[in-house]
Amino acid sequence: MGAAQKFTSHATYKGLSVIKEIFYGITLGLCAGGLWKMHHWNNQRRTKEFYDLLEKGDISVVVEDD
Repeated sequence: MGAAQKFTSHATYKGLSVIKEIFYGITLGLCAGGLWKMHHWNNQRRTKEFYDLLEKGDISVVVEDD
């Protein structure tokens, strides 16, 4: 019966408070979202620069025959 009492005891939560966990989750989410947004802004900038150079004629996507 001693072994059965070990398994029936309830575990107590001794970690961070729920408010702190919510705060940490929101903070990590905002940081990850900011990094993802900066990544997309960089891709958008590179695409815009490519099309601007293509429109000016500085670059071409057609291979020239010699």
